Amino acid sequence: MLSTYPSPWHAVVDALVHREVDTVFGLPGDDLGALHALESAPVRMLLCRDQRSALFLATGYAMQAGRTGVCVIGKGPAVANAVTGLLEAHTSGVPLVVLAGGTAAKRRDSGAFQEVDQLALVRPLVKWAVRVDHPDRLVPALDRAFLLASSGAPGPVYVELPDDLLDLEIVRTRPWADAPETATVVAGSDTARALDLVGAAQRPVILVGGGMRGRDAGRDIEALADRIGAAVFATASGRGVVDERHPAFGGLSGLYSPAEMEPVWSAADLLITLGSRLEETATFNGFVGDGVPVLQVNIDAGGVSTEFPGLAVLGEGRAVVAHWLRELGPRPVDADAEWPATVAACRADAHAAVTARLAEMAATDTLHVAEVLDALDRIAPADRILVQENGLQDMWSYFYPHWTCGAEADSVVPSEQTTLGFGTAAAGGVKLAAGDRPVIAFVGDGAFSMVANDLATLAREGVGVTYVVLRNRGYGWLQCQLDQHGAESTRFHFLSEHSLSEHSLGEHSSGEGGRDQAESTLPVHPAAWHAVVRHKSALADLLGEALAHSAKGRLAVLEVPVTIADAPPGITELDGDFPGAAQEAKTSDLSESIPVTKNEERRVN
Repeated sequence: MLSTYPSPWHAVVDALVHREVDTVFGLPGDDLGALHALESAPVRMLLCRDQRSALFLATGYAMQAGRTGVCVIGKGPAVANAVTGLLEAHTSGVPLVVLAGGTAAKRRDSGAFQEVDQLALVRPLVKWAVRVDHPDRLVPALDRAFLLASSGAPGPVYVELPDDLLDLEIVRTRPWADAPETATVVAGSDTARALDLVGAAQRPVILVGGGMRGRDAGRDIEALADRIGAAVFATASGRGVVDERHPAFGGLSGLYSPAEMEPVWSAADLLITLGSRLEETATFNGFVGDGVPVLQVNIDAGGVSTEFPGLAVLGEGRAVVAHWLRELGPRPVDADAEWPATVAACRADAHAAVTARLAEMAATDTLHVAEVLDALDRIAPADRILVQENGLQDMWSYFYPHWTCGAEADSVVPSEQTTLGFGTAAAGGVKLAAGDRPVIAFVGDGAFSMVANDLATLAREGVGVTYVVLRNRGYGWLQCQLDQHGAESTRFHFLSEHSLSEHSLGEHSSGEGGRDQAESTLPVHPAAWHAVVRHKSALADLLGEALAHSAKGRLAVLEVPVTIADAPPGITELDGDFPGAAQEAKTSDLSESIPVTKNEERRVN
C-alpha cells in the first residue's frame, strides 16, 4: 500500500482517522498546517486559548472515553506552557499523544525564534519523546506513539514535528499499525503466595486506585469483597471504579477517610491495593497500621510502592481479580461474619454522622457546601459524572458519604498533583466523551477564573457542562493556612479585599447586558447561562435549571457564595505531619458561613 501526503499534518490526520480519533484539542503553531489538514477530515478540532487547558481537556476526554487523547500545540513557550498538563496526565496515568512544533534542524543552537530544548522539557513527564527529523520516520513514530501511550501503564507521549519537516511530502509504504491484542491470562503459580495471603486474612481491606478506572464493568471487585468479606475503599483517583452503594464500601482512604471508619483501618490484618501507587494523600490518616502486610497489584513495577511491607503482583488488575475469584471459589457457608458486620456498623455510623450534620445545617438560614452536594445527589440524573477540583470548599465532595458514586454515576478526580484548574477545564473533555450523560464540575472560583478563557471555548462550541462554582473570592486554602498560623497581617490576602464576609448582599443594579456587576466577580461568557444562589430555598430550582440548560448544549454556571470557614471536617485540624498543613488549626463553625436571605436572591442569564 502506497499513500502520499502533501504534508506531515495530512499524514497525522490520516493516522487519527485510522484510529477512529473523533476529537482533537489544542492551540496550533503559526504555520496552521494542522488546521489545513483537518479542514475536510471527520475529526473535531477544539481550538483552545491556552495550551495548559488544552492538555487538561484532552486528559479529561481520555479518562472518560477510555482511549487515547490527542493534543496539538506549537513550539517553544507553547510546549513550556503545556508541561503543567503533561504533569497531570503523567501522574493520572492517562494515554495521551501530544503533537508539537519545533525548531528546524538547520536553525538549532543559533538563537532561533522560540528555540527551546523541548525534548529535555518533556522527557521526565512522558513515556516516550521523539523528534521527527526525516519524513521517512513519521509513520513509524506515530504508530509507536499510539502503541506506547495506551499499552502497559498508560501515559502521555510526545512527538515533535520541526519546522523544516512541515513542507515535505510524506510517503507511507505500509498500512498503519493496528492496536495490539492483549492477553489477560494470569499464571496460577505467579500468584500462589498472594492467594495464600488473601485466603488467610480474617479482616481484609481492598483499596481501589485510579489504575482500575474502567476496569470493573463486570463488578468483579465487589464480588471479591463479598467472597473474602472485605471492606472496600477507594483512593481519590479511584472514585467511580466500584459501586459506592455496596454495603462494604467505606469511602476514601488516607486524608479523606471518614472518621467513623477508623476502627476498620486500625483492625485490618491485610490490605489489598488494586491499581494504586499509594501516594501520600491515600495513606495519611485513614490507613492500616504499621506492620500490616500490603498486597499490591499493579500493571507496572514503577507503580509499586516500597514504603510498606507485603507482596507485589505485577499484572492487569482486572485479570488478577478474576483469577483470584476462580481460584478461591464460593464463599464458605460457615465463613466468619464478624468482620463484615464491623464494616457495616462503621459504614452506618458514617452515614448517620452525615445525616446529623445535614440536619444541623438545615436548621440554619445559611447555605452550606454539604447541602449543595446533597441537592446535587437528589436532583442530578443517576448517570451524572462529577468532575472535581481540590480546593478548600470543593474538597467536601471527597468526603463520602457527602458524595456517593452509584452503579451508573461516575467521578473524575485530579491526580496526587491536584493541579489547580485541571478539573475545571477537564470537564469539557469529559463532556465531549460522555455524550448525553450530564457532566457537573464542582469547582472553586479561583480554579474557574484560572481557565476562564477556555470556558469561553466550551460556551462557543456548545459543550454543555454544568459548573457549580463555590465562590469565596480567592484562594481559600491558602487564606485558611494564613489564618490558622495566626498571621494577623494586612499585607497579605489570598481573598479579595472586599471578602464575601464583608460584602453587602443587598440588591444591586444590573450592569451592561443585564449582568449584575456588583453581585458576580466571575468571568462568565455571555453565551453561558449564569445564576447566583442567594438562599438555600432557591438552590434546587436553580440546579434543575442549570442541568436543563446544559442538557441542551449550553454552558451553565451556578455560583454559590461561601467563606473559608465552611471547610470539610478535619481538613482545618491537620497537624504539621502533613505537608502544607497548619500547625495551629481551628475548626470550622456552622455559624461562620455566609447567611443569605430570600430577598437577596438574584439571577442573570
